Amino acid sequence: MDYSVGVIEKIERLRKERGWTKYRLADEAAITYSSLMSMYARNTPPKLDILEMICGAFGISLSQFFADGDAEYLTADEREVLKKYRRLSDDRKRALSVLIEK
Repeated sequence: MDYSVGVIEKIERLRKERGWTKYRLADEAAITYSSLMSMYARNTPPKLDILEMICGAFGISLSQFFADGDAEYLTADEREVLKKYRRLSDDRKRALSVLIEK
């Protein structure tokens, strides 16, 4: 399978699994809708930094994205927690870690 098509097909599959529109994917990944649509129109995979942002929106790592077979994906609740965690300051991340340990 062509690498370009494979990456786009996988993004599309993950998007559909979540029931997201392309607009929502762009929003969740914090990329412009026009950038996402350009990728689809040209049938070219996104640059690594954009793919990383897309993977972050899906709640998976790049290694999970490129893993053979179906890797374990996070649930919707886990993705939401992870998304919120990533927005925390370092101090708040440490405080949360202490709370979880107790």
